[in-house]
Amino acid sequence: MNSIEFVDALRPLLPGIALEPAPATDQKTIGVPAIAIVDVCRVLRDKGFVLLADITAVDWWPRKPRFEVVYQLASGDDRLRLKVALAGDNARLPTVQSVWPGANWLEREVWDLFGIVFEGHGDLRRLLMPEDWEGHPLRKDFPVQIRLKPKSSEPLQVTEEQFRKNLQADRAARK
Repeated sequence: MNSIEFVDALRPLLPGIALEPAPATDQKTIGVPAIAIVDVCRVLRDKGFVLLADITAVDWWPRKPRFEVVYQLASGDDRLRLKVALAGDNARLPTVQSVWPGANWLEREVWDLFGIVFEGHGDLRRLLMPEDWEGHPLRKDFPVQIRLKPKSSEPLQVTEEQFRKNLQADRAARK
């Protein structure tokens, strides 16, 4: 079953929700409106789909809509990708924790790195970045300012005797 057939099969279960088959070469992919993500995930869960350990995002800046949040689902050998497009200003999406509790850390990671808020999450705090970090480093407009001169190095040239002495000195310093 391809994406178009899959969307057609889902439409009676999700009346009024504008599901769209999305182009993909590797697996079925469906575009889902942000407001309907929880309902779509609940229906898919009831059809046997589970959330793989993957919710991620893509920043398409300067394109609009700027972000896509991507959910990877599976049911047996069947794979399904959901994509939710979000505007760049105030990107928000309902949490799917009520459907899959394991989404907790995955949503926190997306928030931490991209700044996409998962409404109703309840525990959006830093997961990968330090608590005092400002901004979201995987955004394409994140200010990267590295001002180090390029360095080159040469392999360490020591004799076997010098190496042994250095090793003994290091062990003595650790005691």
